[in-house]
Amino acid sequence: MQKAPITTHVLDLHQGQPAAGIIVELYCADEPIAVAKTDSDGRIQKWDNTFELISEHWTLVFRLLPWFKQRGEECFFPTATLEFSISDCTRHYHLPLLLSQYGYTTYRGS
Repeated sequence: MQKAPITTHVLDLHQGQPAAGIIVELYCADEPIAVAKTDSDGRIQKWDNTFELISEHWTLVFRLLPWFKQRGEECFFPTATLEFSISDCTRHYHLPLLLSQYGYTTYRGS
């Protein structure tokens, strides 16, 4: 399986486990590009649509409310939005999300 040019991984910091089943939407220049759900390892390596990278503003939107509701937990942040810019279209971009009930953080992964 070949990875998409943009991938993500969500880790539930409270449980210390991957966060499976989170819906993530991908946008380029505010236009919807693709959507996927994190797998059992909390990863998205393929999207429902294939796409090419362009030098532009990109956004990942993590739909957290349904995931927390399914677990019977309070959801303080119903979404987590990561905005980033791509200038080198020859590279792979991996953006992990470290998630807890009352906060999240991210970084440029490899």
